[in-house]
Amino acid sequence: MTDARRHSLIDDAQGIAYGATMAAFGIVILTHLGLVTGQTAGLAVLISYATGWNFGPVFFAINLPFYLLGYLRMGPGFTVKTFLAVGLLSALSLWLPGQVAFATLNPWLGAVLFGFVSGSALLALFRHGASLGGIGIVAVLLQDRLGWRAGWVQLAFDAVLFAVAFLVIEARLVLISFLGALVVNLVIAINHRRDRYVVA
Repeated sequence: MTDARRHSLIDDAQGIAYGATMAAFGIVILTHLGLVTGQTAGLAVLISYATGWNFGPVFFAINLPFYLLGYLRMGPGFTVKTFLAVGLLSALSLWLPGQVAFATLNPWLGAVLFGFVSGSALLALFRHGASLGGIGIVAVLLQDRLGWRAGWVQLAFDAVLFAVAFLVIEARLVLISFLGALVVNLVIAINHRRDRYVVA
């Protein structure tokens, strides 16, 4: 007898497809406005701004070293799903800019929309046993090995990332970017509750 609470393969496929697509759309909003964000995606965005390289290949390459850590810490299921999510996001981020254009997009509103879209994308991936890789995996590993709180590790990384962003983009855009990053984290903090969402 199957557990009705567990996601099927089709459930996981649509969840990963939704999450990767919304995350890619969030990146389109972000890069259209010249903003940055935190975590591995933010690092890839900064590198793309500084070098002119496309976000998708940079993001995919940055995540490669993290799959082994993901496999060791989270297992093969998580690693495969995360690889698929990262690969799909990387591909869509190359394709979507040619399909979507903004005649007018206020940067402050755009930052909030980015936060909502990206937060919902990450929620979908988390609920289907995937992520967008990167620093979050390292943070959990350091918490396990050294006792460092994962949240503080991620916060420290983002603090350094935003400090570097001041050297790459205008200070005004960095400040607007803080709003987007705040909204992403609020969406996740408020909605990612295992005591409220129990399907595995």
